[in-house]
Amino acid sequence: MSKTILDLIGNTPLVRAQHLVKNDNVQLYFKLEGQNPGGSVKDRPAYNMIRKAMDRGEITPETKLIEATSGNTGIALALIARLFNLHIELVMPENSTEERIKTMRAYGAKVILTSADSGIEGSRDYAEDKVKTAGYKMLNQFGNNDNWKAHYETTGPEIWRDTNHEITHFVSSMGTTGTIMGTSTFLKEQNGEVQIVGVQPKDGARIPGIRKWPKEYLPSIFDASKVDRVMEVDEEEARAMTIRLAKEEGIFAGMSSGGAAAAALRLCEELEEGVVVSIVCDRGDRYLSSDLFD
Repeated sequence: MSKTILDLIGNTPLVRAQHLVKNDNVQLYFKLEGQNPGGSVKDRPAYNMIRKAMDRGEITPETKLIEATSGNTGIALALIARLFNLHIELVMPENSTEERIKTMRAYGAKVILTSADSGIEGSRDYAEDKVKTAGYKMLNQFGNNDNWKAHYETTGPEIWRDTNHEITHFVSSMGTTGTIMGTSTFLKEQNGEVQIVGVQPKDGARIPGIRKWPKEYLPSIFDASKVDRVMEVDEEEARAMTIRLAKEEGIFAGMSSGGAAAAALRLCEELEEGVVVSIVCDRGDRYLSSDLFD
């Protein structure tokens, strides 16, 4: 029996695709991170960043926390911060979905909206300025090693266990890159032949949760040597696969998960045999106010 909501973070289901893959020698599995209590994969790093910072005495209930987010990390931080009696301000672009903004506020966080034109980069600039000028402290998911270590300690071991050590390819969208960095590090330690595939948008494509960062904003936790291959997807492809996931596999997810699944399916079509795992990073219900499912 779980004692608190925090005990429900991790150990998410791994389910096999039933209809998408036509080659019986290739197995495609989806890691359903929307089953975390905050509804996304970001519960893992949010909990680890907060817990480790408190253990080190870096933050207390008196600390003024601020963090830039495109959505899922903010929801996770809002949920977990309040459980530790921490106050946090979350900064995000004003075109973020209404569900995300309202969920963060429901958990008790203060939400600051920055210009849609400046994107998440503008939100990051705003938060960093508050750290420099107004006495705030930032967990900094883009440069915090406790981000990727959460996946090294949990996501990677779960996938290794639940595929009976048979995984051959791991596919993940790249945003902060924490998921792919931590999972890659663990899986490569178990079997150096496991191929790590990162997914990013094609130039000009806007896919929430996946980024091709300008050099000056590239997350400092990212290590290109831990990614064997980068596959690009366009917005239309990501949208179409998101719909297919729901209609053909019963998996209701956001567009970044559709982008990862599109890349994973392309990969499956190349392989003669293999065991492929793709991250489904959140649930589709936080995108219902967008045009994703119109």
